[in-house]
Order: sequence, then C-alpha cells, then structure tokens
Amino acid sequence: MNENNNRTMSINVNLTPLLEEMVRQKVKSGLYTSVSEVVREALRLMEEQDTLRKAKVDQLRQDINAGLESGTATIWNAEEVKRAVRKKRVNLQG
Repeated sequence: MNENNNRTMSINVNLTPLLEEMVRQKVKSGLYTSVSEVVREALRLMEEQDTLRKAKVDQLRQDINAGLESGTATIWNAEEVKRAVRKKRVNLQG
C-alpha cells in the first residue's frame, strides 16, 4: 500500500486465540478505538524495529570495516599488559 495514499484496504487476518484476546483487550482498555487501530500501531512498531535493526547492522558493518582497515592485528599478553599498567600506576603515585 502506498504511504501517500489515504485509501484504506480491507484485509482478513487469522489470529491465534492468544493474539485475538490481546487485540480485544487493547480495544477494551480504551487505549485503541478499533481492531484496525491496534493492527496499524503494531505495524508501525514493526517498521520502527526494522529501522532500528537496520541501523544496528549498518553500524556493525562500519565497525567491522574500521577494524579491518586499522591494520595488522598484534598478539598481546594479558599478564604483560597488567604488569605495565601496575608499573605505570606505581610511577604515578610517586
């Protein structure tokens, strides 16, 4: 359906009893005025989640590329790093 088109489309959807009850409760609560409104909100939220997921994947790809472009990896020893940090800390303390 075109976003710029204000016409409505009638679609039949089969829901599990659990989902059907959830929709009915949303309408009954007064938060939504109709089943259609609940479904539209659910679809808007799904679109928002898709957008966030895409942004996260795009950022992850950028981070991976930055890592690959940062040069050759070097092997490091955790104990050596700890010793160096302790030595630096002792020197800073006087």
